[in-house]
Amino acid sequence: MSKEDQTNERLIIYQVLPRLLTNPTEDCVPFGSVERNGSGKMNHFSSILLKSIRALGVNCIWYTGIIEHATKSDFTDFGIRADNPNVIKGEAGSPYAIKDYYDVNPYLAENVYERMKEFEQLVERTHEEGMKVLIDFVPNHTARQYCSDVSPVGEKDFGVEDDTSRIFAPSNNYYYITSQQFAPTFPLDMEGEKYVEFPAKVTGNDCFTAFPGPNDWYETVKLNYGHDYGDGSDHFIPVPDTWEKMFRILHFWASKGVDGFRCDMVFMVPLAFWHWVIPRLRHEFPYLIFIGEIYDVAQYRPFLDYGCFDYLYDKVNLYDTLVGIECGDVSAARLTSVWQTVDGIGERMLNFLENHDEVRFASTAYASQPANVVPYLVVSAMMGKGPFMIYFAQELGEDAHDNEGFAGDNHRTSIFDYWSYDTMRRWNNGGLWDIALLSAQERWLRELYSRVLHLCNESKPLRIGEFFDFMYVNLNNKDLDPHSIFAFMRYVRDEEVVLVVANFSDRSSQVKLIIPQLAFEMSGMQEAALMAKDLLSGREVPLVLSRTSSTLVEVGSKSAAVLGFSLR
Repeated sequence: MSKEDQTNERLIIYQVLPRLLTNPTEDCVPFGSVERNGSGKMNHFSSILLKSIRALGVNCIWYTGIIEHATKSDFTDFGIRADNPNVIKGEAGSPYAIKDYYDVNPYLAENVYERMKEFEQLVERTHEEGMKVLIDFVPNHTARQYCSDVSPVGEKDFGVEDDTSRIFAPSNNYYYITSQQFAPTFPLDMEGEKYVEFPAKVTGNDCFTAFPGPNDWYETVKLNYGHDYGDGSDHFIPVPDTWEKMFRILHFWASKGVDGFRCDMVFMVPLAFWHWVIPRLRHEFPYLIFIGEIYDVAQYRPFLDYGCFDYLYDKVNLYDTLVGIECGDVSAARLTSVWQTVDGIGERMLNFLENHDEVRFASTAYASQPANVVPYLVVSAMMGKGPFMIYFAQELGEDAHDNEGFAGDNHRTSIFDYWSYDTMRRWNNGGLWDIALLSAQERWLRELYSRVLHLCNESKPLRIGEFFDFMYVNLNNKDLDPHSIFAFMRYVRDEEVVLVVANFSDRSSQVKLIIPQLAFEMSGMQEAALMAKDLLSGREVPLVLSRTSSTLVEVGSKSAAVLGFSLR
């Protein structure tokens, strides 16, 4: 790939929880302690493992759960204050209940005293294998008991100078339910010392009561960025203390060599903060990547433009539509409105089929069969120019059928407990990280993902090409079922075309596709009978391009035809 092409390289992100991926324990028990169930380590991410991830076509790893969060595990022998277990979910705890923004989770280190050094070495190894490093930035909330034991000299913890007699004060770091004690509506486990919080702090999911329920984020407390929820007023001048603290935290991690941040629940923090903090960081770190988790399409453009984010999750638009196609009665024709919704900002949308919040594709709550992924993978990876992300072991068809503890068997890979998964242990294969112990289907699936992810950057149309939706001229085409077929092309004018026909149905289809005159004009295609290459299978496929008659494309059930051909 030329230097110019590398500049336009799409981010292909691999999200991974180090606690889980490399844990070799074969006989984990629900709610098992770190001593019983074990934990993966940062040092386990050897050059061999990193090369295996890189070989998929990945150029960026999002290490989830690096920054120290509250946990039931006891590390007091290492000078780390213990957390009250009554306000912790699971044995390991949530990666989004941050206890110390300046530290690394001790359970991820082989030598707890050297945990930050082990993280720095992980960053260095990842860079040596040609991949960028992302970590989480959790701005909206902290653990209920925040306490940094390694913060820089002079850095004061969140809340230590708050006026707790006031619900809101511009200089406070938290919000308070004055004169009330924290008292959840459900019984706490009451392990060890009783948890007492008076006055109660506002819970992280904007739960402005001292009585959160079991479905609230009761293990967290919301941070105050200067917005008064009582009267709706903003107090951003002078710059709030929370803003300054968060700038220093981001600067700390950027100085460690990370390439960017996946920012949690960005819409729960004032947009003005992002407008202030991101450009300020980029004065010193101009190439920092900021990805925002967001669930309101109406806020996409403000967070990209004024908020200065590079990329945003497209969960409620593309992801939810794909789930609806597989699990509901949503028509594939709805995919046209998906790209229209983000037209003009599509290359700044992060697409995915899985992440830690969502059910696994292969789970019984989604598709049940990992082999059904082809049309979903092709559409989500190939519709746009933006980043594409997979979740660790997605490429092996991990189905998350275990009951690990706190969350139960909820079709998701646990973020709360210590666990190990057979799929990943077999890939590990004693540190070889190869395919020797994988099943035939797992090998096929991994190869499929590898082909698709590599194509995102090796195919010029899929990397930087324009998008053309064929469906507007095919909705009344009796030889194409728009409920289950979605067809489009990506092209670089007068150079190359990739024609994509995705079939979401359980039946194979001989699609007679109408290609409109406008598609010929915009791409520079000419009428011709030619041999195209199916980029998924490598086979040569005959293709007739015509302005006046349909083009026959054969597509298997739950599959896709990805046909590439040159215009030169």
